Amino acid sequence: MPLKASIHKRVFEFSFNARTSRGAMKEKTSWFIKVWDSNNPAVIGIGESGPLPGLSPEHTPDLEATLEKLVSDINELSAPVPTTMNRDGLPKLIAQLIGTEMTSALPSFVFALETALLDLLNGGERIIFKTKFLTGQPIPINGLIWMGGLDFMLQQIELKIRDGFTCLKLKVGSHDFEKECDVLQYIRRKYFRDKITIRLDANGAFRKENALDKLTDLYRFEIHSIEQPIRPGMVEMEELCRQSPIPVALDEELIGVYRSEDKRALLSRIKPKYIILKPTLHGGFFSCMEWIRICEELGVGWWLTSALESSIGLNAIAQFTSQYNVSLPQGLGTGMIYTNNIESPLTVEKGQLLYNKDVPWGQIEE
Repeated sequence: MPLKASIHKRVFEFSFNARTSRGAMKEKTSWFIKVWDSNNPAVIGIGESGPLPGLSPEHTPDLEATLEKLVSDINELSAPVPTTMNRDGLPKLIAQLIGTEMTSALPSFVFALETALLDLLNGGERIIFKTKFLTGQPIPINGLIWMGGLDFMLQQIELKIRDGFTCLKLKVGSHDFEKECDVLQYIRRKYFRDKITIRLDANGAFRKENALDKLTDLYRFEIHSIEQPIRPGMVEMEELCRQSPIPVALDEELIGVYRSEDKRALLSRIKPKYIILKPTLHGGFFSCMEWIRICEELGVGWWLTSALESSIGLNAIAQFTSQYNVSLPQGLGTGMIYTNNIESPLTVEKGQLLYNKDVPWGQIEE
């Protein structure tokens, strides 16, 4: 019963001009890996590899050729189809399939392969982790306010709050700082009765020389947390976490940290209040599980975030998240940002992500 695989490229088109700290995006490319038992090709597991330009280490000009070669190697290996997989078994199998050195070089492909193998094991029905999420238990999520002109951002805020979101995440660092403060003041004045939680994400935009001054100024807006105020790898982050009146969450700081001892050392040294986990960037589910275990031992908070995946990747991350008893809103979008997303049971109601089992999954075109 040898394991077989194939890979399929798909370009998703944004339904708006998606601005990020790394520039505007009109489209996003993902590669879908399909795996099956050669003796039962009708049951197919699917996973999504969607590396992010400027962030993912594997996003290089030869990425597509690399992925095609890995899939070819998997087919030549003729590995047996697994019948059970656990915390130890799945990482070992993936290392066997693509090579140990590739598990750190290609974090989004590891995530895709994990998803596909678990999907296959569960019958090829996009069931990755069997949890109560699949039977109606919702996941609280934040409403992401995309970068853009101030009018555009204010319009998004109005729509998110109208739709029942009580936690908003705003990007800071791309506009004039005083104008960004005006937006925060607007939220606090207009929605002071709505108990809106505000998260900020600087994507490393603040200069180390004045980051603490800005965080002190932002404190008056009752900010829940701020992600990555300065660039990753700067020694000043440790002092900033200690002195900031706003809890600091590490995001990009975690990219490229895969060994257990390195994860523990980083959190022990910097001592953030929170970390943000993205399976696409941080080496898949089992790498994120290790981050969570270390966080719980050290008293560091965490939440999970999608990274512009289509509904295939988002579904996998949501099911992974639902294994945990989360109370903080997670960063899980709906996939409504794409005009040509894959139809899925995922939906959002009143700031919660839900799985509607009555909605069928769409097909991934060959």
